[in-house]
Amino acid sequence: MIERMDWKNKIDDLSKLCRENSQIDSSLYKRYDVQKGLRDKNGVGVLAGLTNISSIEAYKYENDQKIPCEGKLLYRGYNIIDLVNGYLKDNQFGFEETAYLLLFGNLPNNKQITDFKELLASSRSLPTNFVRDVIMKAPSKDIMNSLAKGVLTLSSYDEHASDVSIQTVLGQCMMLTSVFPMLAVYSYHAYNHYDRDKSMYIHRPDPNLSTAENILRMLRPDMKYTELEAKVLDLALVLHMEHGGGNNSTFTTHVVSSSGTDTYSSIAAALCSLKGPKHGGANIKVVEMMEDLKQHVTRYEDEEEVGAYLERLVDKEAFDRKGLIYGIGHAIYSLSDPRATIFKTFVEQLSEEKGNHEEFALYSMIERLAPKIIEKKRNMYKGVSANVDFYSGFVYSMLGIPLELFTPIFAIARVVGWSAHRIEELINVDKIIRPAYKSVSEEKNYIPMCER
Repeated sequence: MIERMDWKNKIDDLSKLCRENSQIDSSLYKRYDVQKGLRDKNGVGVLAGLTNISSIEAYKYENDQKIPCEGKLLYRGYNIIDLVNGYLKDNQFGFEETAYLLLFGNLPNNKQITDFKELLASSRSLPTNFVRDVIMKAPSKDIMNSLAKGVLTLSSYDEHASDVSIQTVLGQCMMLTSVFPMLAVYSYHAYNHYDRDKSMYIHRPDPNLSTAENILRMLRPDMKYTELEAKVLDLALVLHMEHGGGNNSTFTTHVVSSSGTDTYSSIAAALCSLKGPKHGGANIKVVEMMEDLKQHVTRYEDEEEVGAYLERLVDKEAFDRKGLIYGIGHAIYSLSDPRATIFKTFVEQLSEEKGNHEEFALYSMIERLAPKIIEKKRNMYKGVSANVDFYSGFVYSMLGIPLELFTPIFAIARVVGWSAHRIEELINVDKIIRPAYKSVSEEKNYIPMCER
């Protein structure tokens, strides 16, 4: 047997071979017109499909010129601002109504939304002993991995797991939408108990409560929350539910679904995509960046001192030295991210309720200063602005949601979008997604072992 240290050294040596023999000359991408990340030189995604589910607008064309504009996000053709204002005016929680819209294409009437909520509530339970036998076994700090494990294990309890008929897939997707909060929160409590030696809380969801209310009910030891807390979390879920179809995890859903595989495998694959720090894990980086700022800035109200720290970030001299101000800028939006614009008003209300108005002022200052600093330091092809991740981590912190659940909260929302796109893929496309890769290696003659 190889000793641990020897094993590590051998892997280190082999990893050097990986680097040496896997490197591709960057000029070849231009020669063969290959778009890295499936994006053109302006950062626009390569067109890979059609969708009815949502759309994003970040620029307009005037006289054949691409002009940045205020960001717009549409769910099934409805402006997200109008949707949010609509359910807030009616004093309703929006997650369930918006989920209905994305899945079925229409805004529900009273009977339809009542029936839909009842269907979700009736699915909000896990198989007998599932919490004990699956969630409490081998708990992990990485709750996204625990979520994926839970989703794949649920397939073992489904006699029709491999059925890809629309009615079966819809039922599976609605069930997963219902149980995602349980899988995430219970997985966190298991980790918190077994790894951190804290108390264990397993609260059952209340069928009469909304998804946002149930998350807070299951998470907190006393099961209590304020109306504003639940409304802000509900808003976060609505804003994270779907985003244009071209994002990494949704594209993953299309790719995996196109192979004809089951719902559980498709959603688990999307989860594995979302957990990446370049995707769903971005709000964690914002919180970590802000903690680093607080250690290096003495006066939060001093614009010069805060601005100097932001410049050090861009110059790769602070925090993780990646040259990024996390939460500022987006792959598509330029002048504004409508989700951040909507969110900010409610963030301010929550910060007042929690007595965090000074920290909110700091976030607002950074939102104002950061784009100017980035534009001064970088050659920009489009404007930059705060994105939804800039404020979501701050909100989750004020809600007492632990860092380990930040990305799972995103997943609890986005599973609706994934479900809608999986169903759309199954209905409209009958070919497996198979893009081409150009080989740039030369053919070689085989060398016998004795001659190497």
